[in-house]
Amino acid sequence: MKISVITATFNSSATIKDTMESVLAQTHQDFEYLVIDGGSKDDTMEIVKRYQGKFGTRLRYISEPDKGIYDAMNKGILMATGDVVGILNSDDFYTKDNVLERVASALEDPEIDAVYGDIHYVHDNDLDTCTRYYSSRLFKRSLMRLGLIPAHPSFYSRRTVYEQYGGFDLSYKVAADFENLLRLIFVNRIRIRYIPMDFVTMRAGGASTSGIKSHIQIMKDHLRAMRANGVYSNMFLLSLRYPYKIYEILRSKFKINA
Repeated sequence: MKISVITATFNSSATIKDTMESVLAQTHQDFEYLVIDGGSKDDTMEIVKRYQGKFGTRLRYISEPDKGIYDAMNKGILMATGDVVGILNSDDFYTKDNVLERVASALEDPEIDAVYGDIHYVHDNDLDTCTRYYSSRLFKRSLMRLGLIPAHPSFYSRRTVYEQYGGFDLSYKVAADFENLLRLIFVNRIRIRYIPMDFVTMRAGGASTSGIKSHIQIMKDHLRAMRANGVYSNMFLLSLRYPYKIYEILRSKFKINA
């Protein structure tokens, strides 16, 4: 089973090496790696090109101005030729070397359209210490009314799902991933399965993880996504996810200190 892994980059020279090395380390080698660069001004593309020899024909890349990370992701989906599509951000890396193997094994079941697992966050200056463990174990469709979704960096779906239901809506500033999963999972009810595994290590401070302004925009985007997809929710329901996030952070810190 061929898996297309998409990485959107823009001035990612400080982190892209870790990302690419984690892809190369995967035990499942039937993959293609698509780097979609937004016209970086640093050494990102020089680093990517240096890896061509290690990836061979499995690496394809483009570098051109785009409309942001979701535009890059859409370009990657259109370029993908794999049976399955997943996204690995340019400042993240696979936590384990058998992530793609587990994904491929689960999706051998023709009754499953997509799989997802867990992720964890770290600080850039300490990649070994978990600051928050984001588990998708308790996820179910009804919780999407509260703004909860499976950890998006762990989401792998058949390419035909995107072909049938579409990719990311660029009109959403920071929560196009939420709208996309709401449309796929809640509205169109694709068949999903949870894999109890830590897929990805994420550096804190990404487009949807930092700042009060970002969280305000997320709330606006979530409400708009609900209305656009005919799903009832409100600000109170969407606010209920924050106590759960606090619980995750405290639980992670307790495990660290234990």
